[in-house]
Amino acid sequence: MSEILVYCNKDETAFELVSKSSEFAKELGATVSAAALGGGAAGKADDYFSYGADKVYVSEHSALSDFYVGTFAEALGQIADSGDVEFVLLGSTKRGKELAGRLAQKLNAGAITDANDLEVRDGNLVANRYAYGGNTVASIVVNTPKKVISVMPKTFEAVPQGAGQGEVVNVDLDLAAAEVRVVERREKAGDQVNLEEAEMLICVGRGVQDKEDLAMIEELAGLISAEIGCTKTPASDWEWFSEERMVGLSGKKCKPSLYISIGISGQIQHTVGVLDSKVIATINTDENALMFNITDYGIVGDYAAVVPKLIEKLKSL
Repeated sequence: MSEILVYCNKDETAFELVSKSSEFAKELGATVSAAALGGGAAGKADDYFSYGADKVYVSEHSALSDFYVGTFAEALGQIADSGDVEFVLLGSTKRGKELAGRLAQKLNAGAITDANDLEVRDGNLVANRYAYGGNTVASIVVNTPKKVISVMPKTFEAVPQGAGQGEVVNVDLDLAAAEVRVVERREKAGDQVNLEEAEMLICVGRGVQDKEDLAMIEELAGLISAEIGCTKTPASDWEWFSEERMVGLSGKKCKPSLYISIGISGQIQHTVGVLDSKVIATINTDENALMFNITDYGIVGDYAAVVPKLIEKLKSL
């Protein structure tokens, strides 16, 4: 029986993939396993079982104490070769994107990165990902005996299935010391923000021309307990925000309960990051802006006039 192996350096994304893989396994006649690697790995087995894993491979090898992509690729390669693994699903985090290519090379496997959906068609696991700069969606099937697919975080829901049970396999890995040695750690400069977890999110685009106007937008965000994100231009070109606040194809994928866009045209490069929002509201002077095509509530007007009125109304409640 073939096996779906899941790994991600971020537990929540791994749980999302395990949870969805348990559905795929029924259609593919497969089992679901997860790899828990590094310090404290043994203590995570029950968590994986609760999301539907049948088996958890565990290794706390000393070479896995720090994340070095070559070492983790070697570890996952040895695990995948030791059993009946046909599919390896990875979280498409910054580390996961690089890991996918390294692992695929070791397994002589085809690889797909940044998948935004997976589905079973005619007995095959089909990955959907944006192509041509996000202007279309390509559906891809990997035909090699082993397949490596990295999936964007928040693509699926992590659904607990109760206190499950399964098999814990303590794997004996043959790993060399990493070629890179960590000599010092420093706190990353700039914002420390987790937009993926935000329940309320306001994003600004190039339509916000004056940096001083960010003050009113920040006030609005404070009134509704929202995080602030942005499109690529305010971060990369104008340097108003750190890249940690970019949302879309080049940034984060978010699923807030409420998403408000201010001065954003609605190009797919940004909207791919917010399409799964429960409610989308838009403020834009251009009534033909593409953003209105995916909007639940829209205001055609100048944000400089609209935002103060929203602030005034919220303060009166």
